[in-house]
Amino acid sequence: MLMKQPDKHNTATIIISLFVVILILSGCSGKRDIRESILRDKGSFYYIDTENYPEADASLPVGIFDSGTGGLSVLADIIKYPGLTEESYIYMGDLANMPYGSYAMENNTPLLIEHVLKDVQFLLGNRYYRSGNSKHFQSGKEHVKAIVIACNTATAYAIDTIKKFLKDAGLDIGVIGVIEAGARGAFSNFSPGEEGSIAIMATDGTVRSGAYPEAVRRVDLEDDLEEAVNIFQQAGIGIAEAIDESPEAIDRNATKPRNGYKGPSDTGSGVMKIDTSLWERYDFDLDNGALLFDGEADAPYNIQLNSVENYIAFHIVSLLEMIRATPGAPPLNSIILACTHYPFYSDTFKSEISRLKEYSEKGEYIYRSLIADDLTIVNPATEVAKELYTLLLTENLLSSSLARDYEFYVSVPNQLNRNNAIRTDGTFTYEYKYGRKAGEDREYVKVVPFSRASIPDDILSRLSVQIPEVYDLMADFDCNNTRTEFLREEERIFAK
Repeated sequence: MLMKQPDKHNTATIIISLFVVILILSGCSGKRDIRESILRDKGSFYYIDTENYPEADASLPVGIFDSGTGGLSVLADIIKYPGLTEESYIYMGDLANMPYGSYAMENNTPLLIEHVLKDVQFLLGNRYYRSGNSKHFQSGKEHVKAIVIACNTATAYAIDTIKKFLKDAGLDIGVIGVIEAGARGAFSNFSPGEEGSIAIMATDGTVRSGAYPEAVRRVDLEDDLEEAVNIFQQAGIGIAEAIDESPEAIDRNATKPRNGYKGPSDTGSGVMKIDTSLWERYDFDLDNGALLFDGEADAPYNIQLNSVENYIAFHIVSLLEMIRATPGAPPLNSIILACTHYPFYSDTFKSEISRLKEYSEKGEYIYRSLIADDLTIVNPATEVAKELYTLLLTENLLSSSLARDYEFYVSVPNQLNRNNAIRTDGTFTYEYKYGRKAGEDREYVKVVPFSRASIPDDILSRLSVQIPEVYDLMADFDCNNTRTEFLREEERIFAK
């Protein structure tokens, strides 16, 4: 009896169908860790050939990343530090996914860690895009010899993950974070054995991590003379977002309370509550849309902050009220600006502290006893620069070349990813930004050069005033670097 031979066409169809089913089931059964794509999947955009990564090459640039433009304040201090002036630098700001501090508040730290690993991947790799709707990536970007995490939240949640990832990848690349540096700076005006209070002004995510109090206590013990230190943390919700013009925090065109606002208000609770009984103490600016509210100025309701200065005023008062409610708290010796966005407004922080020190009600100075005469505002960037110099010196990686180079990149929403939920202004919706899940391994964003097409004009104007030396380097990158030759004249950043 002859056996009927299987139909080759049917067999192929069955095999293909089984393969598709396997793919579907594997996609539904679990997520894919971004580290797998970077280290092992040669077909992935994120793949890096770590086996052929340049080793101990002092001519390579230093990589710096942040959740937005705040890390430029760190770069500004680094490039002025003796011994680091001849180095080259590549800066990357994940502006599309900022602020990182809100991922913990939305219970999505796995996605935050994935963003951070993608930031590291960009610095290690050689790929970038021209725009958010580019179909093809460009190559030729330099690799890096060291990495600075110019973001407190990223440092708090991911520095150990980054170090382990680099070790697993076989890459001997030093990593410096800002938290240890900030903690060290907080003791700069403490005498041995002195008691006092240290305040940490940070994003909600950094506060929730507990990384700063842990670092402060660790530094406190280094001299074998444990100072009696009270530690206070204030989650500066909305400050970084307002500085980077996030629509959830600020809208310069608004004239009345608006939908989509995510900042503190009189209807909020906890750290998000504007206490109208403290109205005089806040001393909010009411002009030019800096504060949005219904009703009259002497009896406002539905209050929304709408300027960086008003956000800072609210959080400084909240901090001092917290200290005031703590029996026996010693005076405040140091305030750590534990978000790299905050140093842009260090003068505002200082002026608010000075104002409140002199503020009185019925002849009583409400806050004066809580503020030390020599209170220090700590910018961790200075200590970061020192640590970077020590790292490069120790590893024999200090550059001897006079051909310095600076490159600046920022993430923008990937216009070709149909899964992206993008507003009419080109940014992610809040729900989509914080509602995605880690492990989907999609290109949500494309990293592109700084330009007027990728950075809002308000941010560029602010940077030109606050860090003019870095702004001029950005302009030089736009006008004289081969990576930006494609930019149209109106897209270029020009020196002031």
